[in-house]
Amino acid sequence: MLPAPDRDAVLNALRVVNDPDLRRDIVSLGFIKDLSIKDDGHVSFAVELTTPACPVKEQMREQATAAVRALPGVTAVDVRMTANVRSVSAPETGRPPLPGVKNIIAVGAGKGGVGKTTVAVNLALALARCGGRVGILDGDIYGPNVPIMLGLSATQLTTDGKQIVPAEKHGLQVVSMGFLTSDDAPIIWRGPMLHGAIQQFFREVAWKDLDYLIVDMPPGTGDVALSLSQTVPVVGSIVVTTPQKVSLADTLRAIRMYQKLNIAPIGLVENMSYYACPNCHHEADIFGHGGGEKLAEQLQVPFIGRLPIYQPIREGSDTGVPIVLSEPESSAGRAFMQAAERTAAQVSILAHKAAEANKGKIPLIPVR
Repeated sequence: MLPAPDRDAVLNALRVVNDPDLRRDIVSLGFIKDLSIKDDGHVSFAVELTTPACPVKEQMREQATAAVRALPGVTAVDVRMTANVRSVSAPETGRPPLPGVKNIIAVGAGKGGVGKTTVAVNLALALARCGGRVGILDGDIYGPNVPIMLGLSATQLTTDGKQIVPAEKHGLQVVSMGFLTSDDAPIIWRGPMLHGAIQQFFREVAWKDLDYLIVDMPPGTGDVALSLSQTVPVVGSIVVTTPQKVSLADTLRAIRMYQKLNIAPIGLVENMSYYACPNCHHEADIFGHGGGEKLAEQLQVPFIGRLPIYQPIREGSDTGVPIVLSEPESSAGRAFMQAAERTAAQVSILAHKAAEANKGKIPLIPVR
């Protein structure tokens, strides 16, 4: 029997496996963990990805297995696929990191009525279904609809004596102004009160070990976005549009706003993109075709998906069981899952770029 390969041989063999988002091999990226080589030729290791939502992790497992199995002396290969989401939070922004949260993602829109909250809720649930630890903060102070969409309309927030404890539903940690007011009570606040509420929701909430915190923003370009940019380090924004011209014009304004606030647009979603007939499966472009994708290309913003008009999406939002949970294998459910995977990929890319940029930098010593 041939002797088992050494550690260097196994690692060199694994250099043929590349992360498709980061475009480097998994060895130089430091993804190989717990490598064990036994005298009988049994090789085992873990591949620790930067997101649990990687759509090609099974292909990567197969490539890694085949690469090591081809080495002389190898009798068996055991590969475990794991994930450890990296944080993009950059200390040089001047905004302290949010305890318990790795990455904050704003979901916004230039105008109301484009399905922004529906996208935010289903995006959060899709990331959680992929294995991420996810929270959602309802930043739409004037129209807090997240509790309705998650079936939490009768919930009230509690405290642990020091901080607000998020509500929990479908594996998400949830905070909303809707928990603090009655359904018919209007919120009539000026800017400073909004800023105070946003700060409280971020800094006085006991968020627990979140990979992603999705913030459902109010529509338009206003005070909440400014408060968000001043309060916490935000990874970036997902902007929701519909295909028609008037929505695209407002979406352009929203993207420009996020750019001015140094919140990078990491993805554009085209909601209500088409209507698919459930009987004949014909697709009708009710609001136009391709506008969101063209705008994303024009602005060099990643286009992360087209979402259909589909009656169960609306029904799920009304009943508190969103489409990602009620029909995950439907075309609409899969579209949300793909959008989540692409969002997670963009976060991974940004985290990698931040880590590369910070290599060799001398850390600042805080003045006390």
